[in-house]
Formats: sequence, structure tokens, C-alpha cells
Amino acid sequence: MADQLLRFMLQGGSVRGEIVRLEQAWQQVVQRHQLPASVRDRLGELSAAALLLSASLKFEGKLVLQIHGDGPVALFVVESDALGGFRATVKCRDAQAIAPDASLSDLVNRHGKGRFVVTLDPGREQADKPPYQGIVPFEGDTVAEVLEHYMQRSEQIPSRLWLASDGECASGMMLQKLPEQASTEDDRHWEHCQILADTLHRPEMLASDNETLLHRLFWESPVRLLDQHACHFRCSCSREKVAAMLQMLGKEEVDSVLGEQGSVRIHCDYCNAFYRFGADDCEALW
Repeated sequence: MADQLLRFMLQGGSVRGEIVRLEQAWQQVVQRHQLPASVRDRLGELSAAALLLSASLKFEGKLVLQIHGDGPVALFVVESDALGGFRATVKCRDAQAIAPDASLSDLVNRHGKGRFVVTLDPGREQADKPPYQGIVPFEGDTVAEVLEHYMQRSEQIPSRLWLASDGECASGMMLQKLPEQASTEDDRHWEHCQILADTLHRPEMLASDNETLLHRLFWESPVRLLDQHACHFRCSCSREKVAAMLQMLGKEEVDSVLGEQGSVRIHCDYCNAFYRFGADDCEALW
């Protein structure tokens, strides 16, 4: 089934994993942004990775992955939650100069100043808990490698990621070695699982559903499915939230914009929605 994430456990319980496949949900992102193929595909890989990480964390808020770049792409952003909702956007400095086969390093680390940022936002329902933010240097040539380096630094849990994306689908799988397992046999099993997963190729990941990929990879050792849930594109913007933001700016600032432009216009980078507030709308805010 498409637009679905599965959590699973491999033989002996020493390795856990998640696998995700996005079709319609990913296409909603693609249709909202006109992007070069290489940028689009990296954003799809980051979207799949964000959902995998959200499913692996015991966290009820939002996970935000950002890659700040010093190349033709200034910023990748994906926001996801443990329930399978996500939204994604990217900001390019010069989209016309981006080659269709450009690597992630070409896009965001051309001069060695790229940065990877992970934010855990507990949200308004847990206002007493401050957001956590981790910022690390850009390490790796692919989205998977950058995330693996981050997880090695932060969680110290052996983790591997396999990601693929195009204009129709975004797919990803993550394996983790459970920290409580430390026997030689478990270490061998972890190495064996990685060897099997390394046989995955991008065309296969984009063409096959989750169940088919798991059966193809791990048919020798039964896979125990833990749970599954649907994934969907979900933008949290609304006219009410924009109105609240304008109220926070204050009447003087809003009146200044009205005087210059005749109306206040707000654009959502995630879903491309536009919100217009005329003079009467702004007056009603106060």
C-alpha cells in the first residue's frame, strides 16, 4: 500500500526498522513546487527520512529537518510528526544553474559551509518543554549519509538509511541495532542485515511496495510487523494563524504595510497558499 509507514523487527529482536513509501502524498509536494530534478529528489529523500525518524522517536511533537546550504540551494526543510503528517519546502538561490544530476554536496555544500539542523518541537500542548535543536557540520555526500552521521553523534545507536525519490514516489528504509543487544551473534546479525539492505537499488525502491521490499530482502529470517500507519501531506497554515501572526506584529507594523502596498499578503512556502488581508480585514484584527 502506498503512503504508508511500517515498523518491523527482524529475527531475534536485535534489529528494528521502519520502511516508508509515499506516492500521492509526495506528489502533492511536487505539484506545489517547480524544482530541478536533483533538488526535487533530495527533498523527497529528506521527506522520507523525516517520517522514518519521527516513527523511531518517542516524541509526540514535530520533528524538523533542515539543511542550510552555501550553494545554489539555500535551504531544505521538512517538518513531520509521529502520526505520518509531513510538509516540505526548499529555497533556491539560482534554480536555473542547477544540473539535473547535481549531488547533495553540489547543491548545499559547495564551499564547505553547509549545516544540518534537527529540531524537536513539543508544540503548544507541551509549552512547558522547550524545543531541542541540534546543529552539526555537513558530513556526507547523500541525504542518507548526512543523517547517519548525525545519528552517530547524537544517539550513538548504530543506524543505516536507504532513500530514493523521483517525481512520482519517495521511499526509504531505516535499520537500527537495539542498544541492549551486545552479543557477538547479534553483532553478526546486524552486519548481515546491512549487507542484505545494501543490495537495494534506487529503481527497485521506487517500483516496489513496502511489503515486497521486506520480503525480497529478509525472506530467510521472518519479519515481525509491529504496526503501520498512513502518511499524508499536511500543512498547518490557515487564515486564522496568519491573523494571529499579524496581531503579534502589532497595529503600527500592519498599518505601515497597508500604507505601502494597499493590503497585507502572506505566502506559505510549504503549500503555496496565499492569504490577503485588506484594510477592513486588518481593522477587524484589533
